[in-house]
Amino acid sequence: MGEHNYLKLVIDMEPFLSSESRDLAGILLLALVTVETGGLYLLRIVSGRESVTPFQEKFARAGHAHAGVLLILALVCQPFVDATDLTGGWAWLARSGVAVSALLMPGGFFFASMGRGRTEPNRWIALVLLGALLLAVSLATLGIGLLTA
Repeated sequence: MGEHNYLKLVIDMEPFLSSESRDLAGILLLALVTVETGGLYLLRIVSGRESVTPFQEKFARAGHAHAGVLLILALVCQPFVDATDLTGGWAWLARSGVAVSALLMPGGFFFASMGRGRTEPNRWIALVLLGALLLAVSLATLGIGLLTA
């Protein structure tokens, strides 16, 4: 690759992420550190150092897994949002909706299973459903935005 072509490639790649995507990506990467430390709680459960019901163990695993996967998905979405023509609330939904669902869904799993000896979810399970709805709407918005750009 000639020097001129290399320079053109570097210049073309410069606006790879908008400032909004870059900022949110930084926040998401820091949030992943909290998911990593949350894994310590799971280690305490599986090693028997934390007393929980089988239901609570399943919800702890589900909450931890959803948090990690959804944060990674939110990171992946950032450059795709920048490739759309979405603006205003639609752009916010496509850019941030997956990230918000990464808070709602795991939070629902954790809060719905809190309490000594709990064997079934409490009303906080609604956060899982709300997060799932937001996730679907956000991904559909991003998908439509990409197809119509």
